Amino acid sequence: MLNNFNMDFFSLKGKVAIVTGGNTGLGQAYVVALAKAGADLFVVTYDREWDETRKMVEAEGRKIEFFQADLTDRGQIDKVIKECIETFGKLDILVNNAGTIRRAPLLEYKEEDWDAVMDINLNSVYFLSQAAAKIMVKQGSGKIINIASMLSFQGGKFVPPYTASKHGVAGITKAFANELAAYNIQINAIAPGYIKTANTAPIRADEKRNAEILSRIPAERWADPFDLMGAVVFLASKASDYINGHILAVDGGWLVR
Repeated sequence: MLNNFNMDFFSLKGKVAIVTGGNTGLGQAYVVALAKAGADLFVVTYDREWDETRKMVEAEGRKIEFFQADLTDRGQIDKVIKECIETFGKLDILVNNAGTIRRAPLLEYKEEDWDAVMDINLNSVYFLSQAAAKIMVKQGSGKIINIASMLSFQGGKFVPPYTASKHGVAGITKAFANELAAYNIQINAIAPGYIKTANTAPIRADEKRNAEILSRIPAERWADPFDLMGAVVFLASKASDYINGHILAVDGGWLVR
């Protein structure tokens, strides 16, 4: 049995992946990583700034299609799955990357900001995963990869709905795994640490806060999106077939300090 293992276990050749929010930042890194491993991509975005991502995927010889959608509109969830199936004929991998964050002190936090964050960070993850799972159960296989956070483990400051939503993502990951593992579907999550993206630019620009963060990271640096590429390929591949309901921290050691 041991002799049967080879590097093809990490190959995604012939697979089709949906990635939400896949045109910038970490989402773009996930898309490019999956393409490099052999997958074709169906990328769901809120805007139309996708030329750069298309060029990077096509340079790998893979196919890519984009679908513009507002994932807070539940009526569009089924359209995402339908369009992917009509385009590629199948769905093997779902990466729930789309998310948002709004910062304000707790006592000043607005109701509409709470709703906006929860709608995209948690509600869309649940409903899109549920729709994808219906396809995966029929075919007897599938991978769902959610994007959690350090705030899936901690409380944070000035981001109450983000923290609540990312705790919820961890919970959804475990709940889905309990019900779908028997169908050969693996549901796991990646919890990125502090990554250089547009979302974290205000924190990195705050000299005091930036120093506090770096002082706690054993790796002594912020991560680049590149640092997450191996994790998404692993969780999307056959190599992770016996991993289910796990929250994989990619954090430079943040949680252990």
